[in-house]
This record gives sequence, C-alpha cells and structure tokens, in this order.
Amino acid sequence: IILNRSLTNAISMVVAAINNNPFEYWITYDESPGYEKLMSDVESFLESPGGRDVSVSEVFPDEMFSKLEARMIGCGWPGVRGYWEKDFRNRKIISGFMKDSLLGSKRLASMPDRITNTINVAGSDEPVCRPTVINMYDGDLDTIDQWWPAWEAFMFDDALQIKTKNGVETRIPYQILQPIKRAKYPDITEEEEKVSLPLQTMCGAIFDAILIHIMNNVSDEWQPLKRAMVENLNKKKVPKTLDILESATYVNSDIITLQEVSAAFIDQAKNRPKLEETFWIVAPCDMDAVRDQNSVIFLRKKTFPGGSHAEITSLVESSFEKGVKVPIAKGDILAITTTDIDGISFVVASFHGDTNGLATTPVLDAIMNAMENDPSLAGHKLLFGLDANTYEKAKPRKQQDVLEWGRHYVAHGLTSCWGDVPDPKNYTTFNSRTYLQPQLNKACKQSDKRANGDVNPKDFILFGKGDFTVQSTWKDNTGEKKYLEDTAFPTLTFPSDHGILATVLEPLSSKSCEGQGR
Repeated sequence: IILNRSLTNAISMVVAAINNNPFEYWITYDESPGYEKLMSDVESFLESPGGRDVSVSEVFPDEMFSKLEARMIGCGWPGVRGYWEKDFRNRKIISGFMKDSLLGSKRLASMPDRITNTINVAGSDEPVCRPTVINMYDGDLDTIDQWWPAWEAFMFDDALQIKTKNGVETRIPYQILQPIKRAKYPDITEEEEKVSLPLQTMCGAIFDAILIHIMNNVSDEWQPLKRAMVENLNKKKVPKTLDILESATYVNSDIITLQEVSAAFIDQAKNRPKLEETFWIVAPCDMDAVRDQNSVIFLRKKTFPGGSHAEITSLVESSFEKGVKVPIAKGDILAITTTDIDGISFVVASFHGDTNGLATTPVLDAIMNAMENDPSLAGHKLLFGLDANTYEKAKPRKQQDVLEWGRHYVAHGLTSCWGDVPDPKNYTTFNSRTYLQPQLNKACKQSDKRANGDVNPKDFILFGKGDFTVQSTWKDNTGEKKYLEDTAFPTLTFPSDHGILATVLEPLSSKSCEGQGR
C-alpha cells in the first residue's frame, strides 16, 4: 500500500516460506526445455509404468531393510519385519506403493517427509536436508547404493541443533518424528498406530528409494537440472524477493504488508541499505520460530516518521468470538498502530489465511471488534493486506467463497482494492502440484495443470469505504508490474506462489468521511 499526502500506495505480497522441494509445483522454466521433458517422463512413469512397476524389494532390497531394522531396534522401537515380509517388500512400486490411496490417507510416507525433509538448524543460514530427490539435498543420488549410507547417517547419526518451543535442543532426525494417531488419521489401524514410528520410517525410506529409482530411469541429467532449480527457486528466493521490493515500482510504497516471512528474510531486509533507509520493518513481537512463517509490515519512514506505535496482535486474537476455534497459527496475524505525517492514525494489519480460508472472516471480525471496543483505537483508519485464501468455486462449509467474503467485508463498512464485489475470475494464484511430491492424490497432469490447479482470487487490500477511493490497482507475477494470466508461478524470476497486489488510494475529505464509520 502506498500512502502519501494526496495518495496512498499500498502493496500486499505473500513472500511464502521457501519451498524446499524444487519439483513440487509445475513452474514456467523457459530457460530449460529439459524441464518439461523430465516432468512429462516422470508423469508417464507413474501413470503408465507397464513393466517398470517392479516389486519394492527390487528397489529397496532385503539387505537394506535388515540394516534399517537394526537401526530402528537400536532406537528402542518395536520391530516391523512382519509388515516388510508379508506386505511391503512384495508391493509394486507404483500401483502398490506410490499410488496406494490408503497409504496416503494413513500418512505413512508423507508424514516422515514433512517432518524430516528440510530441518532448520540453530546458528546456520543453511538447513540440513534429508537425502532425497524432493528437497535441496546436494549429494550424489546416482544409485540406490550411493543414497542409502547418506540416508542412514542422516536419520540415525546426525545430531542437529534444532529450535523448539523450549529453545534450542540437540536432536537426531529420528527423534523428531511424531507418532501417527488414529484419532486424527482414522485409516491407521490400532496395530499400526502402536508401531507408527518404525512403520513410517520404513515407508519413508522406501518412498525415497523409489523416487531415486524413477529419476535415474527417466533421465541422466536430472541432478544438474535440480541443482540449477535449487539455486534459482530456493536459495535465491529471498534476494530476488528483496530485489523486487527495492525496484522503482515498489520502493516508493507507503505500506507493504507481507505474509509467510522467514526470520532470514527480515534479517536480510534490514541489511539492505535502501530498504533499511526507506522503511520501518515491523515484525511480530512473538515470532514463529518453528514454522518460520510470519506476517510483517513495512512502513515508509517519510510517511510514518514515528514508525509503529504499538503492536495490537494480542488484542485482535483476544477479540475472537468466544467458544469459536479459529484455525490460525503463531505469526499469521500482525496488527499495529501508527500515525502518518498529517497526524492521521491507522491500524495496519497483515494476515496469512489458512489453506481453506476458514480463518479469514473470523480474523476480520476480530480486528473490527478490537477497533470498535478499545477506546484508544477510536478514529483509527484500517488498512489491511491479506492472503484471504478465498476460492472461485469453494466447497461449501469447507472453503471460503470469494463472493461471500466480499459481502462480509462490505457488512463491516469496508471495501477492497477490487471493490465491493470481487470478480471471482480475477486470479492471483496459478500453481499446480507435480508428481514429485508425497501426496500423489494432489498431483496434476501436465495437460491439466490449469484446470486442476490452484487458480483462485486469493489476495486483498481492505480499507474503510468512507476513508479512501481507489485510483488504481494492479497485480504482478513478474516483478515488472505485469500479470501473465497463463503463466504458472513461481518462476525462476518471480519467487512467490501468489501475485503481488498493489493499489493507489486517494483519501476522501474529512467532511465526506463524517458519520461514515471506518
């Protein structure tokens, strides 16, 4: 959002936590024709394996299981040899394992991947990666025999300094695995629940081995391609995002609201002279150190010379309707007060909604309740940038419909940069999962990546209908003030999975605002 004496320029952008798997989403990679062929060949392998659908034991042999078994028993876990000999070793790698929907609903492969895929360690900017295809691991994965010793050492030997809710603790990766509870995942049997730690570890090892087998069968060049993608999509994500914010298009913004921001992003932003000289960089007092995803606000120093006066996030969170469970996590909301150079007081808020958008309306309600019930906030104007996670075709009672969301903010006397009635086809996301990730039920074929992908109108900037009128609004998925509707993103040059949303607001006169509320 950009604000100045005559106009306000506001920007909202989902920075998005660094996606540790460079292959997870279909991307636009014009620089490498080999990318499309690789991903197409992987899709073909999984959809039409034919004679390549061999037994698990041909990829992850009995000797390897025996080594794994010894390690797991050494951890004090119960044995799972019966599961191996009577079931898993005989499964086909594609039809019996990778595409087994029950295995997916039990989370036996996806759960250990989620927890151990990439581990942020204290005192280092570089995370530690499990040896697998689907993260930033840089070691050689030319053969299963090369992979196994590295995987075994990572899982059972490597002592890591890990940030937890109790501070920094030394943990070996197997120690951070979580039991899979039948209460949450009812497809797990009672017997499987009792051995869920060793069972998921075995399934995780099989999963990684199959991925390496697939990749080495479809391409001799996948590892150099992966390294190039990691360098551009993952390691350069923060610098590229900061470059965009420093560009002539966006550095003159009065307010920038960001979501899913890492601690490393905040540190690097403060070390950029241009950004540090231009903006107050405001982070939550209670940062999310575990997920490392936080909402952040940049205030232009010339427009807001006093910076942030107070953080009122806790006031907002205490204003939820009593007895209603709102799906938010620490760091999702940041709300502050500030005053501009003309003496006008604002509440500025940034919010990252849950995947289904079910927290979006309760959070707005809480912000409005806080502003209406706290005397110190009387007369403040609201500017609210958010990833609302709203949907063009929402599943009833399971997702937040975008038109329903529009009616909701209008009922509060607010409007948006898109007006009172948002266009359901005014998309700000276009991403689709590939076959190289642990939840194949969410994978999109290359030919269906738009039809079956996440293409939705998710991002908004809200303000009082009596406070501002929109002079212009644009969205951007290039970093160059352009939005390419048919381009899946992130791309190698645009690092987010949401487009930037920017609006220029013209303040209404004080007289016209009288009696109209916020």
